[in-house]
Amino acid sequence: MGRYVIASDSYVLHAEGSAYLAALRSQGRSPYTERTYAGRVALFLSYCSDMQIDWQTIDFAELSQFLRWLVTTPPKGSARLRSPQTANQIMTTVCEFLRFGAAQGWVPLELIDRLASPRHVRYLPGAGDSGQAVYSVVQVKALRLAATAAETKSLSLEQVEQLIVATTNPRDRFLLALLAVTGMRIGEALGLRREDLHLLASSTVLGCAIAGPHVHIRRRLNDNGAIAKARAPRSIPVPTELVQLYADYQYERDEVSAAVDSDMVFVNIYRPPLGGGMRYGNAYALFERLSTKVGFTAHPHMLRHTAATEWMENGAARDTVQRLLGHVSPMSMERYLHPTDATKRRAVERVAAKWAMR
Repeated sequence: MGRYVIASDSYVLHAEGSAYLAALRSQGRSPYTERTYAGRVALFLSYCSDMQIDWQTIDFAELSQFLRWLVTTPPKGSARLRSPQTANQIMTTVCEFLRFGAAQGWVPLELIDRLASPRHVRYLPGAGDSGQAVYSVVQVKALRLAATAAETKSLSLEQVEQLIVATTNPRDRFLLALLAVTGMRIGEALGLRREDLHLLASSTVLGCAIAGPHVHIRRRLNDNGAIAKARAPRSIPVPTELVQLYADYQYERDEVSAAVDSDMVFVNIYRPPLGGGMRYGNAYALFERLSTKVGFTAHPHMLRHTAATEWMENGAARDTVQRLLGHVSPMSMERYLHPTDATKRRAVERVAAKWAMR
């Protein structure tokens, strides 16, 4: 698998930027994360070069100007300005890079101290011994634009069905159904190996004691760049209907000789390179085509939100959903909670019915 470095237009290696990317790799960050961070750091270094700013001695005011530049100057080849959310994401990466630089002795510690500012956070009133409100001081990002968080919406079951029906081949149909049923991340799906699919009623012959059809998620490096985000392995049960979709896909895949010996589950069988592992770009292009066909926007992560929403709506405990999604912290669950309008109405009416409202 290729590694990323940062270099100038004349192909001169930027040692410090490339060292930062190497540190990301040593932490086990995914190739997708490394590529994204490489682009953000390269953008920052290019800005400093164009503005004749020494990035190693950049001050807080100059960083503030860079943040403002991000939302007032469109990216190359685009007429659209970056959103505040995108600018904040770039700035977060730049600050991480500068903190790494400070740890290496490249950047003054004084700047790093200013990248976070103290803020008083109020706890419950009357929590102290004196009955007064208790405050705590936490560190928050000092360089940040006000932005409305973009909500990742879940899809309705009808919309998921529309997407699956709109697919034109068994592989894509199986991929969409797998994402919708299991809630796995797109990187986890594209990184699946055949050995990860235990689709028989019993897997004891495979040395696995888990009963029923299921899929194993394991973090490993893959030639297609896909990698599971969660470090801990997990298994996810799958229904027999999904097993049939996989069988349909395998029947068509077996007709492509170049794909027979590949141990990857999702491979190219319709266009070159035949037999190669399906990449992120292929998956996102698929969702773009399907979005155009069905008339609404859909991307892989929305199916993960959909699965979590449906599990919760149908009575699954939070800790069960947390384990299915592969989250270590319960706090990570918050962004996946999308109660439907009907659920919210039932909650209000259930309580209101207890009141003597006349």
